Amino acid sequence: MPELPEVETIKRSLEPFVKDKIISDVEIYYDGIIKYPQPEKFKEMICGRKIIDINRRGKYLLFHLDDNNTLVIHLRMTGQLIVCDRDISFGKHTHLIFRISSRQDLRFTDIRKFGTVYLVPTSDWTRIKGLQNLGYEPLSKKFNFETLKNLITGRKRLLKVFLLDQSKIAGIGNIYADEILFSAGLHPKREIQMLTQSEITNLYNAITQKLEEGIKYRGTSFSDYVDGRGEKGSYQEKLHVYGRGGKPCLKCGALLEKSIIAGRGTVFCPKCQS
Repeated sequence: MPELPEVETIKRSLEPFVKDKIISDVEIYYDGIIKYPQPEKFKEMICGRKIIDINRRGKYLLFHLDDNNTLVIHLRMTGQLIVCDRDISFGKHTHLIFRISSRQDLRFTDIRKFGTVYLVPTSDWTRIKGLQNLGYEPLSKKFNFETLKNLITGRKRLLKVFLLDQSKIAGIGNIYADEILFSAGLHPKREIQMLTQSEITNLYNAITQKLEEGIKYRGTSFSDYVDGRGEKGSYQEKLHVYGRGGKPCLKCGALLEKSIIAGRGTVFCPKCQS
């Protein structure tokens, strides 16, 4: 699933091509992707509208329209949102096409059909519980050491589970959680209430550093993720632990261990993380 760095990269790569463009038409090939309103109403409401801005909130993409409505898209596991020339053919997994100019389309492709699309009044996220209940943006000014300390203090939870909780910190998924914990030198099964102040500092620094690195290298591409122009990221070449279970730690040489925490595969170094 695309995480914060991937969604931010998609947002930045799409912006020059979709901002201030009018959606002249929409072709819907799979109704199930549109969660609100009904597909017929969705098409009626969005056709002729101009995209005045594009933002990201957690793992959601927000296309703000000129009628005070927002097109909200979540890519889920395998979704791709790509701008391409209209004369390029599309396959059976392309479920939604926005005509944004005389020559270009914005296409939503999703092999597993888990992606979601909403058209709702701007800033009214009551129909999108995941968006409405999102926690802090970890790269925003509102998220600092004190914010993280307050989120942790007095709560009993495994560290890996805490990082994946979107209602606390928005946008971190399995890849970056593993990389953050390795960078901070913290074991994923540590109880958060047992962290010292210096460990919380290390965790805060690791969160911001690893997410910023992910954006710098334009995301992590293993299989499905590409940016808004169909290009892969390169952060997979920088990973220290994720996907490397059983291989030597790049820092100390110990064999990395793999465990299941809250149903998620987790890789860590038994020597570097405590």
